Amino acid sequence: MSRPGFRSSRALVGAVAFASLAATAACGGPSAEAPAEGTRAHPVTVSFWAWTKGSQQVADEFNRTHDTIKVKFEEIPSGGLGGYPKITNALKAGIAPDVLSIEYPSLAQFVSQGSLKDISAYMTPDVKKKFLPQTIELTTMGDRNWAVPSDAAPQIFYYRKDLFAKYGVEPPKTWADFRTAARQVEKAAPKARIATFFADDASFFQTMAWQAGAQWFSTEGGSWKVDTSDPATKKVATYWQGMIKDGLVSTAPSYSPEWTSSLKAGTTLGYLGASWSAGTLAGIVPEQKGKWAAMPMPSWDAAHPSSGMSQGSTFAISKDSRKTKAAMEFILWMSTSPDSVKARVTASTSTAFPAARALVPVAREAIDTSFYGGADLYGLYAKSAATINPDWLWGPTAAANNTLHDQLQAVVSGGKSLTGAVATTQRATVDALRKSGLKVEDGS
Repeated sequence: MSRPGFRSSRALVGAVAFASLAATAACGGPSAEAPAEGTRAHPVTVSFWAWTKGSQQVADEFNRTHDTIKVKFEEIPSGGLGGYPKITNALKAGIAPDVLSIEYPSLAQFVSQGSLKDISAYMTPDVKKKFLPQTIELTTMGDRNWAVPSDAAPQIFYYRKDLFAKYGVEPPKTWADFRTAARQVEKAAPKARIATFFADDASFFQTMAWQAGAQWFSTEGGSWKVDTSDPATKKVATYWQGMIKDGLVSTAPSYSPEWTSSLKAGTTLGYLGASWSAGTLAGIVPEQKGKWAAMPMPSWDAAHPSSGMSQGSTFAISKDSRKTKAAMEFILWMSTSPDSVKARVTASTSTAFPAARALVPVAREAIDTSFYGGADLYGLYAKSAATINPDWLWGPTAAANNTLHDQLQAVVSGGKSLTGAVATTQRATVDALRKSGLKVEDGS
């Protein structure tokens, strides 16, 4: 449940940053819209861009089972590797596809730019109750719905159970336990480390702050309030600064040869990841099948476990689409149909956790978990997803992410502290929002 006033805070977002979008969303009245469905001879064609594994197979399955609506799929680079610039350029040129895959952290930016359709009319109470509540919160801004959740991505800790047993290390339930376990690993195997702090990925630290109860963005009195250095964030920064300074974790870049080779060599014993990470890990070290286990991410308080959410995707409709009804039929099918999940899983090793709760048993049955000794991964994901802190709100600027990314590089090189990095991120984010014309309150 959200704390008192949480919904009203989100409603204020409409007054702060999205008030002008009613006209944008209404552009092109009913006469400009294509029919909800075509005919077998002349189906309505919906264009769709995404980078997630299995998307082509999902589109193929929809086309196989639908006669009057067809999907034309194009694979694009992942958002941070060129996908978002491609989408932005297409939106500016008026040639964007009907359906877009957008990660939760980037959704507010596209909404604030007037790039997406308001789909509130389609997100009825009966539709919304199908999804994990936290994902509906993350796709709702200004009391309007801007996207349909695809998956949720609760934090999960994966670890080498054979090496933990060999070194006498207990799986850590709290961050205090994690530091103790890290010391034990270093003592037992001086070249080994318990896990990696991914300094090349700003979302890694952001998710840790989210888990601790941080709230970087909120709205108050008609303004955006920004505080990337609140007490919860400072607690997280101090903790990880100590772990890095004491050499208790690796700082290898994510997916780098250094990181993957350490996994293969058994010198990195754990992976601080998310639900989707299970498939990724199994693909990197398939020869270690049966040696890995999964557990909830360590919490600050064992009696009150909590989780942030690492990325996760949504489906939205571009502002200039004239095929809203057909696009929504495809999106809701992708997000709630068992056939969609089966098509995606069959085509890849994806362990994405569906945001639609009824699809969790479908994914559980479809996924091969033998790499993890046949463990009930989706049971674990469901429990962790229920603890996702609902109070996090992503902001309408990429400045926080971009600045933090640069600052983290200085942290691992020893040129800056983590607390200093979040302070710099605070100043850059406030400046960026002010330059964009938004009212901003510096909450630090």
